[in-house]
Amino acid sequence: GVLAAGVMMKAKAPTPFKLGTFQLQNRTFIGIVVRDTQVIDFAAADSVIGRGRVAAPADMKQLIERYEAGVRERIYAVVKSVTSAQGARPNYVHELSSLKTLPPIMYPMTLLNAAVNYREHGEEMDRRAGQQQAAGAPPPGTALPGTKSAPGIWERKPGDTRWNPYAFLKAPSAIVGEGDAIRIPKGRTQIDWECELGVVVSKMASQVPVAQAANYIFGYTNEMDVSDREGRGDNRYGSDWLIGKSHDTFAPMGPFITPKEFVPNPQNLPVKFSLNGKVMQDATTQLMIHDVFELVAYGS
Repeated sequence: GVLAAGVMMKAKAPTPFKLGTFQLQNRTFIGIVVRDTQVIDFAAADSVIGRGRVAAPADMKQLIERYEAGVRERIYAVVKSVTSAQGARPNYVHELSSLKTLPPIMYPMTLLNAAVNYREHGEEMDRRAGQQQAAGAPPPGTALPGTKSAPGIWERKPGDTRWNPYAFLKAPSAIVGEGDAIRIPKGRTQIDWECELGVVVSKMASQVPVAQAANYIFGYTNEMDVSDREGRGDNRYGSDWLIGKSHDTFAPMGPFITPKEFVPNPQNLPVKFSLNGKVMQDATTQLMIHDVFELVAYGS
């Protein structure tokens, strides 16, 4: 699924790398991205570099499943071999610009997004709705009077003034990759964007305590949460999150996944979005109302 630290490595981490899914002449492969410009075809490199070969993962989900069972150490060895090599570049190393970059995980089992998890976004949504915050009113993200715990799902701690987390599903079929077009549905005119930190969950997670959430994280990526704000034409059953969030192409993802060993603190990451050269969103994950680990625990 997509929504660190503390793990003892058997091998010292090499030059930082990212992982992605790529296509070259209709062949799809898992690639190791180094220096943000070159992509190592993992399966091809593994077949010719020294000892320690592993069964090549068929896709990113399989790589994630096997990462702590030998794949990580093998990737480290491949990266070290490539970055320390002299002479001509081997044929299993490609320029990123020569490849089509696909979504790193095309069909995760679950794609969860957190609703209004930044106070600034709450203020923005209020302005769009024509609501003016009264002087002295608590900031967006503050729990309304009468807010209670949700037994078995979210237990409110004494003194926690925040509202409870709110998550919604986006259809995995909405996922597209870097450079793919976002298709505006016919007749829909109120299309919106939100740039998000994507948390890649490494294994089945159910009822995970916040203190253990880091153990279920594989790494981090980007996701664009595209929204259709126009509504369904009636108020039956309240908001319609299917129409709002799950049109085809409404979840651009990637381009890569950064393994968690290279992200010492996911709560200190810049999040910036530009549209036609104009910066539309410039924030940091420090401003989250509920942090990454709380959201993983809540989602589980």
